[in-house]
Amino acid sequence: MLRLVLPKGSLERATLELFAAADLSVVRSSEVDYRASIDDPRIAEVRILRPQEIPLYVADGLFDVGITGRDWVEERGSDVTSLGVLRYSKATANPIRVVLAVPIDSAVASVSDLARIATGRAGVLRVSTEYPELTRRYLEKQGVAAEVSLSYGATEAKVPDIADCVVEITETGRALRAAGLKIVETLLVSHTELIANPESSGDPAKRHAMEQLLTLLQGTQEARGKVLVKLNVAAGQLPGVIELLPSLRSPTVSELFGGGGFAVETVVPKSEINILIPALKDRGATDIIELALSKIVH
Repeated sequence: MLRLVLPKGSLERATLELFAAADLSVVRSSEVDYRASIDDPRIAEVRILRPQEIPLYVADGLFDVGITGRDWVEERGSDVTSLGVLRYSKATANPIRVVLAVPIDSAVASVSDLARIATGRAGVLRVSTEYPELTRRYLEKQGVAAEVSLSYGATEAKVPDIADCVVEITETGRALRAAGLKIVETLLVSHTELIANPESSGDPAKRHAMEQLLTLLQGTQEARGKVLVKLNVAAGQLPGVIELLPSLRSPTVSELFGGGGFAVETVVPKSEINILIPALKDRGATDIIELALSKIVH
């Protein structure tokens, strides 16, 4: 039913891992194959292409649905429908930022100071970036005259000889600092998104299929870093155990057969489990079980 396009490059590995965990494993003949398949009746075709191109292809109706970053949707100015955010980047669950950076020893502290370092023709600011349209729009809005040049990579290495400043993406800022740059402004905070062709998303059957895929993907992400804890506890020690338990809403408590106490279960962060389990035992909990989770769907 759906023609799906997934990102190649920096988002590729994280995307394929997410789909596999969501029981939507992507199958292809080799790691360099641009055609793939998913054994799911909702998905008729899968392509793996550069995220920069995906908004254009989805807007043009070549694909019904795709995954790319908000940065490329904004750069391309594509008319697409955002179905929802998928919280992952190349290496973390955090969004990336499109930032403007200058040499670390520069006196520039904000975008209004940029004219001070302009060295281009007639004192016009030279900017190198992989996001020329987004950058032009931003600087024009700020009233900054600039020569914006498309960069094909190694953007941070072009300051100061080739450019006065750069507009680049970052997750942590470490690479920019290592290149001797500091961040002056954030132009855009960009999440990975599931986007759709407006006409396709207006079709009730296709829209339902898209929303079902989004449920699986977001449910898988929700389960990451969480575990299910189950335990038994005597009635007199139940309040002390409940007091310790974090929960999505509230713990599930069921009376054991024969009135011998209570069974308790709840979802907790994996990062807290090493402290929680011994503390629960100290409060009288027994038969404690920790279970991995695949999906949490609200």
